[in-house]
Amino acid sequence: MAITASHTPVTPLASLTCVTLEVTDLEEAHRFSTALGVDTHIRLRASDARSTGFRGFTLALTVSGPATVDGFVGAAVDAGATVLKPAAKSLWGYGGVVRSPDGTIWKVATPEKKDAGPATREIDDIVLLLGVEDVKAGKRFYVERGLTVARSFGGKYAEFAPGAAGAVKLALYKRRGLAKDLGVPADGTGSHRVVLGGSAGSFTDPDGFVWETAA
Repeated sequence: MAITASHTPVTPLASLTCVTLEVTDLEEAHRFSTALGVDTHIRLRASDARSTGFRGFTLALTVSGPATVDGFVGAAVDAGATVLKPAAKSLWGYGGVVRSPDGTIWKVATPEKKDAGPATREIDDIVLLLGVEDVKAGKRFYVERGLTVARSFGGKYAEFAPGAAGAVKLALYKRRGLAKDLGVPADGTGSHRVVLGGSAGSFTDPDGFVWETAA
């Protein structure tokens, strides 16, 4: 989708300040987010919006080593998650993928292939990966709204600076590539079931992801 220039002033977004997951069972979703240790980063909102198949995004946790990955994946499973890809070594490190009871896909990974110490419950980074049709167009869209590109790999991936210590990072990934990485079909319809919060007012990006002013 082509992004055309607008003469309407745009309030700078600066960073992604919060992520809200829309769920059908608030109590169950709260138990899961607490068990995974992300309850201080993720907000929950009740919603019955129709959604089928891949919702077009994943939340990724980066941690220190393989034992820590195993600990987080185990905690997720104990809290009701379904394993989509068992934790295993790969060319880039070690990681696994689960789907929470509310349908959100979570990836837990580390760039390390061996442990340098005991397992911890610490999360180094949380990244919201949006599956988009055109990474370059999406990158332009967000740069125009004040985000700063931290890393970019052509039309395959773009990551933005978080803007504040401990904030959730935002990144764009080709939708089909993201689905393949997560081990799910790329098809999906209906609501993304995620709302992004920032300082630039309410808007919808080229791939249908909704932003609202963070409280």
